[in-house]
Amino acid sequence: MRGEPPAWAPGPAQAAALLEEAADLLVLHRDFAAALERCEAGCDSLGPGPEPGTEPGPGPESFAEVKRSLCVVGIQALAEMNRWREVLSWVLQYYHVPEHLPPKVLELCMLLYSRVGEPQVMLEVGSSWLRAQANQSLPEFGSLLKLYLAQVLLPLGRFEGAEELVRGCAVFDSQQQLEFLSTILESRSRWAQREETRSAAEEQQDPATETVLGVLSQKLLTMFTLLRRALRSMSNHFYLLPYKKMLLATFLLYLVVLLLHHCHSFTNWSSSSDRLGQLCFLQSTGLQFGTNCLPPLKVSPCFGDLTREC
Repeated sequence: MRGEPPAWAPGPAQAAALLEEAADLLVLHRDFAAALERCEAGCDSLGPGPEPGTEPGPGPESFAEVKRSLCVVGIQALAEMNRWREVLSWVLQYYHVPEHLPPKVLELCMLLYSRVGEPQVMLEVGSSWLRAQANQSLPEFGSLLKLYLAQVLLPLGRFEGAEELVRGCAVFDSQQQLEFLSTILESRSRWAQREETRSAAEEQQDPATETVLGVLSQKLLTMFTLLRRALRSMSNHFYLLPYKKMLLATFLLYLVVLLLHHCHSFTNWSSSSDRLGQLCFLQSTGLQFGTNCLPPLKVSPCFGDLTREC
């Protein structure tokens, strides 16, 4: 980055110095950002400037010429930085309305947006400039009209607008109008041929696409049919199960398991005490069975071992 430019006298002299520095930065140093800064500083130093249509000042570095050159360098710097989307708005901040754009600036804008494939950006701008009465007397008007037709209207298929624009230009004689209208007619014919070719190509692609889609659709339909049958078979088998019998069997099994569990627990807890009670009961009732006596019981402290004594 180079240092700040020296403080020049305000007006075209300072703008001319900034223009020279911007051109060096653009071409020699390839410093596009710095070149754009110099162009903006130069345009700002010029101020609003004279009204459009007034005669330029004396000398080669007149106000309008310096401002136009600064904008041309600025457009190139923006394009080099791939900031072409900002070009039109950047230029209009210094010229305010499309009708006041210099022919060279308008030409660069149309070529740039046509080159990047967005000619529609210049549709309204070019139309406004060409319909302005002050611009129709300029020597560049005819070439700009041809450029606007070739780079903006015809690529967009605006044939009716192109014919209306040509017929509405009072500066053209009948011969010139016929030449322009003939160019528009040829472009319309080429457009129609391209559309027919494109339609034919799409029609040829449609059967192949439909065949592929048909095969895929058939496979998907077969797969969904098999899946539906499998789900239906599973659901039917599930519905045929005897719910009541299953519930009853489950309940009975639960009861059996519960009873076995309680019996086992009760048996473990009362094994020793029940054995003592049974022996006492037999001893007390032994006479009824003709037994004279039963051996006395000797109970161990833990109630676990019972022995008889004769």
